[in-house]
Amino acid sequence: MRRLLALTVALVPSSYPALARAAEQTAVAAPIIVTAQKIEQRDLDVPITLSVATGPRLQELGVTDIGELSAYVPGLNIQIQSPHSPGFVIRGITSDNGSAQQPPRVSVYYNGVDISRARGAYQGLFDLARIEVAKGPQATLFGTAATIGAVSLVPNLARPGFSAGLTSAIGNLGALREEGFINIGSERISARVAGQWKKRDGYVPNLAPGQDDLYAQDQLGLRGALHFQPTESLSADLVLTYDRQRNSGTPFLSRRLGPTAAQGIFGAAYLGGSLASGAVLGGDKLGIDRHVYDVNLTVTADIADGWSFTTTNGYRRFNSREVFDADGSAAWYLEFAEQAKGWQASHEGRFTYRDAQWRAIFGWNAFIENGSQTVPFSTEVGTYLQCTANVIPGLGCVDANNQVTASRATALLSRGLATVIPYSSWYRNSGRNTTWSLFGDVSWMAAPRLELLAGARLLIEDRRSGYAAQQPNAPLYGRPLLPLVDTAGATYTAKRSFTALLPRFSLLYHLSPASTLFATISQGRRSPAVQLSAASGPVPDLSIVPAETVWNYEAGLKIARGAVSGAVSVYYDRYRNFQVTVLDVSSGAVRIDNAGSAGNAGVEAELDVRPVRGVRFFGNMAYTGARIDDRPANGIYAGDRFRLQPRWQAAAGMMIEHSVSDAVSLFAAPNVTYRSKLYFELPNSEAISQSAVTLINARAGARLWSDRLEIAGFVRNLTDRRYLLDAGNVGGSFGYPTFIPAEPRTFGIEISARY
Repeated sequence: MRRLLALTVALVPSSYPALARAAEQTAVAAPIIVTAQKIEQRDLDVPITLSVATGPRLQELGVTDIGELSAYVPGLNIQIQSPHSPGFVIRGITSDNGSAQQPPRVSVYYNGVDISRARGAYQGLFDLARIEVAKGPQATLFGTAATIGAVSLVPNLARPGFSAGLTSAIGNLGALREEGFINIGSERISARVAGQWKKRDGYVPNLAPGQDDLYAQDQLGLRGALHFQPTESLSADLVLTYDRQRNSGTPFLSRRLGPTAAQGIFGAAYLGGSLASGAVLGGDKLGIDRHVYDVNLTVTADIADGWSFTTTNGYRRFNSREVFDADGSAAWYLEFAEQAKGWQASHEGRFTYRDAQWRAIFGWNAFIENGSQTVPFSTEVGTYLQCTANVIPGLGCVDANNQVTASRATALLSRGLATVIPYSSWYRNSGRNTTWSLFGDVSWMAAPRLELLAGARLLIEDRRSGYAAQQPNAPLYGRPLLPLVDTAGATYTAKRSFTALLPRFSLLYHLSPASTLFATISQGRRSPAVQLSAASGPVPDLSIVPAETVWNYEAGLKIARGAVSGAVSVYYDRYRNFQVTVLDVSSGAVRIDNAGSAGNAGVEAELDVRPVRGVRFFGNMAYTGARIDDRPANGIYAGDRFRLQPRWQAAAGMMIEHSVSDAVSLFAAPNVTYRSKLYFELPNSEAISQSAVTLINARAGARLWSDRLEIAGFVRNLTDRRYLLDAGNVGGSFGYPTFIPAEPRTFGIEISARY
């Protein structure tokens, strides 16, 4: 923290007094309008802890990917291992499980519709109005996945008039980015088209022949929006979105196998993949092929004085495949793919009433999803047996010169009858989940400055899980190589129904028109999991993981007075049946464990100061206690910190702009971010952790002709800090944990034109 404070002080320019003397007046921040409570309100009037990043703010910070956002939002951590495998973490609660049987824990919403299923949740960031991050249980507002919070992406919709914008960027690592929009329309009907294309070379060289460098990007996002308003009291918005990623492989690097064991994981890799990759895994090269299609329709009607009705409807389909080398070496050993596909449909209808004393929202929601996760596996039998069990002492697995010594095992074990024996298998889990809910929120102005709010959501869930596996016996071994039961491709199914009532109670006190105090008590819940696999026989192996529940107690202060705006909140979360996602040490399959009870006490704060026109300072911090109770009943998890959650997190920066003439202004926006040590897995392990990380980023340039043209340079991770994005992974369950290096220093130039 001392390093962060020193860096923050260093950002303050020595010319600040001169700027202050020259300023004609103090800048005033415009109020931010949000829709977290299903109506348009000032952020100040929402009795929950809410962080908001507007579209202009994202541009100012140089944020072009959802994974970059969390450095500037206290209590949020978004880990993009790949677009196929994102992880959303709010206050220590992680939602990254790819199993179709497992319910998410953090809500991700896009234009008012739930897109929380992990393999379909990643979304390109372009042409956004804002991103709202609501912290604390939000089941009343955001549905069943909002155990401890929600991330809501709100795109720019079509509006009357003509406007357009185009941004072109070029950077190191061969980076190219093109994005833009065009909006045209009248008061009655209007349309908007926006898109983004990003391409970049991989930053981890891959020495394996026929393979691409790792973590290269090729991403495309397109959006079309149509607004129709036949009368003043009726409007409709249709939004169509397509998202596509064709990125190269994820750099799962080993510290025990190959050159990275000797030279470290921040150099070149040798990830060879499978010789049968195309036929077994679905792709000849390591990498991702992901497609997402989204349709969203919102209709709002004013039906009487103070009354309105809104219906929000969505359909989303995703098909995503990632081929990856889980052992992190040249060996044909742990070669996997994951094929995740599914669709989800949502319908919500809600009535809203407002007058001087009352505000009420009540309605219904129906949500259905149907998806599957198929995991094919490819290996060479002798290599697998040697690397896993060291069946020939002294032979080894992979040496530091990338010689796969284990490849000789098949010839030795078969006494020369065979030199290579390919082996493949697969398993599949599926889930068809339907949720019906009724919800309501009522707010009453009990006194001129005091507002009381109560709300609840009633849930009825049907969860149906399926499981199938093809795990043939391996030559030389006589059993399946993965310790999974073979169902001979037959699919087992199981179904259960659940109900829940999730309340929230809030108090909002207006200290003045520019400051409020709030307190809230709310309950969150992660749905029970119908966890189905197979046991010897084969027979179905069913485990019902009980619902994870949390009670949240929170209070805070918000202020927006002239040049100063900010918020501070304190909270305590109490968990029961805390759910932990773990990789099975025997099979590499993902399952959920019940870690017992847990608690989380924390503080979050944000501050924005505009002392003079053209100068702005911002800062935020979060302390997150997030620990499983240190009790014998909690077993191996007792006393551990939540995964992917630093204890301390902070960011600070400034934006300074100076007019050179009526047509030209110069600007600079440096910032620094900090996070303390975090653990990548539960149970915690020092070997699978990352120490504190401080990053310096900056953006600076010139604006011309009333901001119609902007030329800017940017840099992220200025000091080229080496650190880990993730560690452990599938290889860890076979005794070979892998490590993913985070993005190095990136820099470039961008030109933006607006009309």
